[in-house]
Amino acid sequence: MTKAAIIIYSDPKPGTEEALGRLFNALFLAYELKEKQQEVAIIFQGAGTRWPAELVKADHPAHALYEAVKDVVAGVCGGCADVFGATEDARKTGLKLDYEKTIPGTPGILDISTYLDHGYALVTF
Repeated sequence: MTKAAIIIYSDPKPGTEEALGRLFNALFLAYELKEKQQEVAIIFQGAGTRWPAELVKADHPAHALYEAVKDVVAGVCGGCADVFGATEDARKTGLKLDYEKTIPGTPGILDISTYLDHGYALVTF
């Protein structure tokens, strides 16, 4: 059985089609793996921590797809959200802000290495 951690780094702020395309592809993959009843976790990391606040908007083009996979969202990197100014907006979505791994100069980050330790393939968008 495949186990995949899908990490979304793309930044919605510039509003480019490329960023939206990366997001859609990440959510498509999560949807496909979920349909196959495989283990999948979506992680918002780096500038990608800005996406959750966009995805909860009913008029966002990826909203329906996000709603179909939001139960497999593992979390939002807390330290990244802090750096990219997304902390408060991410909190409002109800997603978990994760500060589990202490890294110098940050309040902590979501520890992606844990997924490798547990046999997940990492897929980045």
